[in-house]
Amino acid sequence: MIETNLEKGTSLWADAWHRLSRNRAAMLSLAVLACVVLACLAGPALPWTGDPNRLDLAHKNLPPSGGHWFGTDYLGRDILSRILSGGRVSLAVGIITTLVSVSIGITWGAVAGYAGGRIDALMMRIVDTLYAMPFLIVVILLGATLQPLTSHLTEFCVGLFTNAETPVGRANSVREAIEPITSLVPLFIAIGALSWLNVSRIVRAQVQSVASMEFVEAARSLGLARTRILIRHILPNVLGPIIVYTTLTIPGVMLFEATLSFLGLGVKPPNASWGVLIEEGANRMLSNPWILVFPALFFSATLFALNFLGDGLRDALDPKASKD
Repeated sequence: MIETNLEKGTSLWADAWHRLSRNRAAMLSLAVLACVVLACLAGPALPWTGDPNRLDLAHKNLPPSGGHWFGTDYLGRDILSRILSGGRVSLAVGIITTLVSVSIGITWGAVAGYAGGRIDALMMRIVDTLYAMPFLIVVILLGATLQPLTSHLTEFCVGLFTNAETPVGRANSVREAIEPITSLVPLFIAIGALSWLNVSRIVRAQVQSVASMEFVEAARSLGLARTRILIRHILPNVLGPIIVYTTLTIPGVMLFEATLSFLGLGVKPPNASWGVLIEEGANRMLSNPWILVFPALFFSATLFALNFLGDGLRDALDPKASKD
């Protein structure tokens, strides 16, 4: 009996992970990003952090020390606590808004690219029209229009966790925990509603490229429904560029949120985001530089990590990359 040694095959995702793991910059960025996310999520449970909004005027404007690792601000609030609390807000805005925009962009671009013809032309002319609109002004106007709805949304969410017999103190605690999240909903909708345009164009081009391949023609010859071909056969083959673009969109959204918060149009005080903290630090950078330096370091490290990770994923998921 003749024995043959057959080389064990590997999947595309296994090859991509192998290439990504050999990219030192991408893996270091992944580790930095994981540390930042875990620190922000575990911030309230850490023994050396407290209430990020607690005022202590007797200890205001303190430089970094053993009691306050990153110092205190002009109201005596601990900078480290506010950075970790603001990180949750900035990361939530970046991730949730990106998921909203990517979902809209994938749906729009996939339908336009696969339908073709007049439907494609009409849908892409709508995208071109939205491109011509001033993005910042539209986001500001849309956010201001939706802002009055936040109070109703807050009361609805509070009602889910309380009832008429709930003590006033507990109801107020629930409201204080929910209100910072519901107040960001207009920001999520405003940014996500217009940041999907690039995604739609990328997905449309990828779908048009994949739709002309032989396995799609084989699926059509078997009589499969167009919707099934699009969902089961085409979209899985364009996930690579979508994942790469998603990682590169998150830092852009976080930077835009920081810009809005810096202008006073994003997260409202006393709640914090990295944009709010940078704005507060910029006003006092000469007298208390630590108020600006530490939030800026966290924000910059996160943006750099996301961008390097996106570059690494782009190289790892490139179908034209040579197989090792």
